[in-house]
Amino acid sequence: MNTQQTQATNFGYNLMRDHLLPTLLGKHEDDILYWLGKDMARKFPVLSLDELPAFFTEAGWGNLTLEKTVKQETHYTLHNSSLLDLSGGSCSLEAGFLAEQHQKVNGYVTECYGEKMSKESFIYFIVKGDPKSTL
Repeated sequence: MNTQQTQATNFGYNLMRDHLLPTLLGKHEDDILYWLGKDMARKFPVLSLDELPAFFTEAGWGNLTLEKTVKQETHYTLHNSSLLDLSGGSCSLEAGFLAEQHQKVNGYVTECYGEKMSKESFIYFIVKGDPKSTL
């Protein structure tokens, strides 16, 4: 794909994420996108959490990097994401996807929170699991 095609594709994606989805989903945008991300993870499961960065790259979501794991928390950063170009743009779809992938691999209830760090040009995700709540 040449640069012009990539820009056109990014424009269309950003148009949907920044304008169409907020209009369609309204005040429930974050909740719905989170659950859609979880559903997407069920349809496209990874065999290992090590596969997550490759999936994010392939999906065009950006470059996912594992930063650290502390107890039942896993911290990721997402660079080069088109979400950073959006004026609003929820990262709940990606957070739901991460939560469900961790939940399936680890076998216990897991949630994920994402926050845009616009000044630093990345999105920060914290995945938290509860080993006491097994599936």
